[in-house]
Amino acid sequence: MINPSETQKRRELFFSAEPPGQAGRAYDLLKGLDDLQVEPGSQANSLVINYSLLDYSLKGLENGLIREGFSFDDSLLHQLNRKLAHYGEEMQYHNLNTPELPVKSREREIFVRVYENHPHGDHDDTPQELREYK
Repeated sequence: MINPSETQKRRELFFSAEPPGQAGRAYDLLKGLDDLQVEPGSQANSLVINYSLLDYSLKGLENGLIREGFSFDDSLLHQLNRKLAHYGEEMQYHNLNTPELPVKSREREIFVRVYENHPHGDHDDTPQELREYK
C-alpha cells in the first residue's frame, strides 16, 4: 500500500523561451485551480507546482497547458525528466487503484497451515535397526 504522503508531488515546469512571458501567464492560469499550489520557479521561465496525485497528474496538467497554447522547454534533460515523472506517476496511480490481494491479509493464517502440514522435528529416514547399530 502506498503511503499517502507519497502522493504529494512537487514538480518544476520549464517553459520555452518563445513566446516570452509564458511562466507568468501559466502562473495566473494555474493559481485558480483547486488543490494545486503554484509558485515561481528557480528560473524566470519556470514554475513550481505542488499537487496530489489523487487530484492531478503532471501529464494532465502539461496537456491542459499545451491546449491553451503554452510550450515547454524541449531540451533533452527536461524531456527526460518529464517522461520519467509521467511514467512514475502512471505506475503510482495504477498501484493506488489496484486492490490489495486477499492473500496479503491472510499471510499468517497461510503460514500456520503450511507449517502444520509440513513434516518437522526429528524425521530421520534411516531404519530403526541401523540407527541403533553399534
